Amino acid sequence: MKPAPFKYYAPTTVQEALAHLAEHGYDAKPLAGGQSLIPTMNFRLAQPGVLVDLNNVSELFYVQPDGDGLRMGAMTRQSEVERNPLIAERAPLLHDTMPHIAHQQVRNRGTIGGSLAHADPASELAAVSVALNGRFRLCSQSGERWLAADEFFLGPFFTALDVGELLVEIALPPMPPRSGWSFQEVCRRHNDFALVGVAAVVTLDDGGRCEQIKLMLFSVGDGPVEARQAAEAIQGQAPTAEAIQAAADAAANDDIDPSGDIHASADYRRHLAQVLSRRALTQAFERAQEWKAGGSA
Repeated sequence: MKPAPFKYYAPTTVQEALAHLAEHGYDAKPLAGGQSLIPTMNFRLAQPGVLVDLNNVSELFYVQPDGDGLRMGAMTRQSEVERNPLIAERAPLLHDTMPHIAHQQVRNRGTIGGSLAHADPASELAAVSVALNGRFRLCSQSGERWLAADEFFLGPFFTALDVGELLVEIALPPMPPRSGWSFQEVCRRHNDFALVGVAAVVTLDDGGRCEQIKLMLFSVGDGPVEARQAAEAIQGQAPTAEAIQAAADAAANDDIDPSGDIHASADYRRHLAQVLSRRALTQAFERAQEWKAGGSA
């Protein structure tokens, strides 16, 4: 099919883009990589009257240090995030996640900000941004504001972005010492949407006990789901196999309420959540122990 008719603008600055979005309100949609928006327009599931193409806004393409953390422009291509050595060094969970997202051709065009603003419940980047305590800078003609990643995602394909507002930057803080990470997912085919996925970040105290933990699951709810019961089950404990198993059981049985579909039943998704949580926590704690034993992992 073909998309419905629309007006097209190709601004070269953020302010010019914001002016178009403000002028046209609900009728306008920003175009980033187009890997989700264009197919939905072709099927006429989305029919914006105005497209504001951000691909000429050069100020939104960057990866740069921010103290010991980093910042990324929203239009940074996913393939750049995948290859950038600064991200590999300072946000290894994000680096490990990127090859799991769609296919190389999609990552060559897709952007990190576009994926986050799309807010697909199966999005790897949404879950990882929350696991890493990310913050998002949102801009409109009336000013800017910062939101924590866990405040940004409100439901399936629904975010805290207001009309006329644009996600322009993602900031990730440094990981604390003695931290470890892991990303796990199961798909029907390589690079398909995940049936279930898990992202974990853990930090050990001086005694080798769990001091901090973020365990995020996706494809099991309306957006990224934080496994708070699982975290409580292992917080303050030594990460033994028994403690990790108890946390994984809590994640699958207490933290999520998955639905079934043609790809996987609810029971199978619970099973995957339990297995992947155990694998993710085991690997994350092993990496944290390596950091503790020999410096930065």
